Amino acid sequence: MSTAAQHAEIGAWLTERSGRRFGARPGEAVHGGSINRCVRWPGEGVDAFVKLASAATLPAYEAEAEGLATLRAASALRVPQVLAVGLCGGHAVLALEWLDLSPRVADQPGVQALLGERLAMQHRVTAAQFGWHRHNTIGATPQPNDPDDDWVRFFQRRRLGYMLELAAVRGLASRTLERGLELNERCGALFPGHRPAPSLLHGDLWGGNWSALATTGEPAIFDPAVYHGDREAELAFTHLFGGFTSAFYAAYEAQWPLDRGADSRRPLYNLYHVLNHYVLFGGGYAQQAHTMIGRLLGELG
Repeated sequence: MSTAAQHAEIGAWLTERSGRRFGARPGEAVHGGSINRCVRWPGEGVDAFVKLASAATLPAYEAEAEGLATLRAASALRVPQVLAVGLCGGHAVLALEWLDLSPRVADQPGVQALLGERLAMQHRVTAAQFGWHRHNTIGATPQPNDPDDDWVRFFQRRRLGYMLELAAVRGLASRTLERGLELNERCGALFPGHRPAPSLLHGDLWGGNWSALATTGEPAIFDPAVYHGDREAELAFTHLFGGFTSAFYAAYEAQWPLDRGADSRRPLYNLYHVLNHYVLFGGGYAQQAHTMIGRLLGELG
């Protein structure tokens, strides 16, 4: 099948699945991601943001679609509506409503503050257990979400311990791995008296996974790795790569202050993401993880 024929098939599929009329070919490519091909797909009166990948990616797209729907149901932050998800034209396809976003608007203090307030509202949505009812992905990395009543055990088994296993397969140095496994066994000491609620988390909230509507300044989140977990883990990741200002943190704290000891747990939570970046991209993330593990073990004595 030619590329033009594939595009026509996808356009017809989008029209059938969404109930809105879409064209027979995509518009411009949307840059910024490193995993999927993303395009703006013109429609009649409305456009779509469309992700395309190999057919094997469908389970990840289905989990992402359900995660977006779960976040929308929280009625806290703006989340793009899922228009369609499935297989078409030899591709896995995820189509979302197009949002006109502006990074410049997102930098404004009032918008950052609104993001903090609304994120605290989202975190007030809780569940009976940590985890989620299905597995998903963080980037292209599988993320297991088997439910657990105990947060520390969940983090040890489903987050840090699991990511260390993947990093070992990727080739993480044996000394770093050994010390990482030691940290995983001992990290419960960083949680004295901390009993977090299983908050609804975006799960992958860094600066590239949120923005603001250009016209209204309403904060919007996307590309989630949803699960129920310690809200501190969400806030910790916002510090790792930037994109969040003091106005964001002040507004969040005004709505729901973090527990004592949150700063000491931040590098533990961010180690999960640094190891994930090593699994995905290799390079200097191995040394960054090694340094973080050493500092955390040093704090534990």
